[in-house]
Amino acid sequence: MFTFETTDQKEVRRFRIAQFNGRTATARTGGSTITGHVRSVLGSKSSIPVRWTITIVPTEPKIKADTLQPTPRVRAFVEDFY
Repeated sequence: MFTFETTDQKEVRRFRIAQFNGRTATARTGGSTITGHVRSVLGSKSSIPVRWTITIVPTEPKIKADTLQPTPRVRAFVEDFY
């Protein structure tokens, strides 16, 4: 799991919508990019401005069908079995 904190209201709203709809969300912090399902969005009202802690469960990126190479086919003839 990946946990980070933010004070950006727009970013928090985007993560809450992704969590509610069950979609994956992408978080970019520093030089790293994490994609996964949002597990929790918690606000800390004791700090000013409000600080939000977001937890994401990383998922593997899907491989596009056009990048897959077809498997080679082995031709078998009846003569090969006798």
